[in-house]
Parts: sequence; C-alpha cells; structure tokens
Amino acid sequence: MLERYGHGGDLVTASDLFGITADQFVDFSSNMNPFGPPAAVFAVMESRWRELDRYPDPAVRGLRSKLAQRHGINVDNVLCGNGAAELIDLAIRALRPNGGVGLAVPCFGEYADAAEKYGGHIVRVPMLEDDSFRLSVERVMEAALGDNRPEIWMIGSPNNPTGMTVDRELILKLLDTEAFVVIDEAFLDFVPNEEAISLVQEAAKRPNLLVIRSMTKFYAIPGIRLGYAVGSADTIAKMRGLQTPWSVNSLAQWIGEAVLDDVEYEQRTRRWLTEERQWLSADLGKLGCKVFDSVTNYLLVKLPDECAIDAAQLQQLMGQRGVLIRDASHFAGLDGRFIRLAVKLREQNERLIEALSACLQVRRL
Repeated sequence: MLERYGHGGDLVTASDLFGITADQFVDFSSNMNPFGPPAAVFAVMESRWRELDRYPDPAVRGLRSKLAQRHGINVDNVLCGNGAAELIDLAIRALRPNGGVGLAVPCFGEYADAAEKYGGHIVRVPMLEDDSFRLSVERVMEAALGDNRPEIWMIGSPNNPTGMTVDRELILKLLDTEAFVVIDEAFLDFVPNEEAISLVQEAAKRPNLLVIRSMTKFYAIPGIRLGYAVGSADTIAKMRGLQTPWSVNSLAQWIGEAVLDDVEYEQRTRRWLTEERQWLSADLGKLGCKVFDSVTNYLLVKLPDECAIDAAQLQQLMGQRGVLIRDASHFAGLDGRFIRLAVKLREQNERLIEALSACLQVRRL
C-alpha cells in the first residue's frame, strides 16, 4: 500500500513497491505546485548556508512579522510551525477536547488522528456524493446543536480530498454555538480570490477560531516543513507554550520570508491552475471518470462504473508504469471507487491520461 504512513508523496515506499527509482516517478499522489520552488529558495540556500552554525530565531520574529503584515493582523496572532501537521497537533493539545470533535467527512485523516490521540471522540458529519460532497448547513447545524454536540470542529477549506471551500456563513454560525472552530486553509493559496474566502483576519479577532495555513504546498517546499496558525493572542500563546523549542529551523524561516515577496510566482501559479485543472478534468471525463468540482490543485475522481478494478488495484497498475496516484478509499466516507489526483503540468498530465487509459481497459464482462 502506497499510503503506508497515511499520506501521499512517499517516494521511498513507492520505490520499494514498484522497483523504480524515486526520480522516475510522476507523483500525482501529493499536491505540490508543479513549478517547483521559487527562485528565491535557491538564492537563500546559496547565500545563507554559512549561517547554519547558528541557532534559529526561537521566536521566528522575521517570518511572523512578515506574515502579520501580509494579512493585516498583529504579530501576536501568528505562530509558525514545522508544517501544518505540527500545528494541527498543537491546536488539539492546546484545546484538550474532553468532548466531541466534529469532522465533515471525507477529510484529512490527521484531524481524527490528533483528536483521538488526546482523548477526543469523533462526531462525523457525512458529505454525500449526491450533493457533490458539499458541506450541508442543515447536517452540520443539526450536529452542532444536538445532544452530542462537538466542542471543537476541524474543517478543511479547501477540503482534502474534495477540493471545495466551506461557506463562510456556515463557519460563522458554528462560531455562534460557542464551539471552537479550526479551519485548515492549507490549499487556499491556490484559489485566486483567497483573500475574500480566508478567515485569517476573523481568527485574529475571535477567541474560538483558529486558521492553519501551509507554505509547503503552494511554494513546493515539503522537505523544508513550514506552516503557520492565526488565532487570538491567548490561543496562540497556549500553542506556543506546548511547541518544541526551535521547531522552525533557520532555512525554513529564511525561505518563508523570501518566497512571500515573489508575487509573479503566485500569479503565474494561479493562472496556470485555472486552465490546467479544466483541461485535466475534461480528459478524465472522456475516460468515463466522474470528476468532482475543485477550486484547488487536486481532483477527487470516481472510477467508471464499468471498470473491473478498484482504486487499490489501479494504484498498483499505475505505479508499475511510474505514475503515482492516491487511493482515496483511505479517507473516511469514500470507498474503493475513488482516487485523488494532483493537477500537474501539461506533459505530466498527458502521461497520467495515457497510463490511466491503458489501465482502465480492464472492464467487467
């Protein structure tokens, strides 16, 4: 199983499974910007490596200040972390749920992992295929006001693996129930109108709202590990008090500051994605796949009804061809008919379509 450790992008496991070196794969199982890191990343590594004999800034002051300025908030409302994964863990540890943790499923598996690790029990609100996996206000509010109401909600916007944002008004309704709401905006950078959708500024003002952002996906630096959280000064202080010292290394801090200045990279990425996502969706549809709407850089895809293989078998066949895909049946609420695919550059997407077309020739009689 490619998702041996619960995620896509595991090229070591892929090499073990398929006998192919890591650099020979085209990886659609992880959702990184296919343009690769901005030029500023390489400039930082070339110019500042001599400073690696010094400790990192333990307070991450430079990057926090730059992020605060970018979002128009106070620096005390920002906490940087070792990727969004650390911040999800810190949030749950700081909030210490004694009761339920509400999840709209399917969703990122680390929400449930973190909640259960620290004693929370999961209250799942299903998003249904018949509704194109959109979050129902009625179902959420029924859970939010019921006898077993969650004290914490963890919601992705855009949601992983469905690729859709959550209605802002729904989040505000949840906040009015006095539950604590954690919004994961790890992929929101890919959305052209992100500023109108993001709840970052709202999180800085509300005691029961936290927003988590990732910098690894959009800037294609997953090996560096970098993310940040925005919340009230009290919430951020609680999370910081639980964080391992020097969690954000020097390279991550320098690179984070540098990439925020590359406006052209941001604009080019969003222009590319709008066109390429549409092209890939259309070609997947021609193969008989059902492609669900997405506003970000990945697609949830249902295999054709007449296809005789499931997602796990398809992953095996594709991997043998050097193309990695995500078996989405590992997301709660999805079965073996679903896969998740990153949107990549045209040449890579064409290779995906060619391999997928060959593999889907296995049909039911």
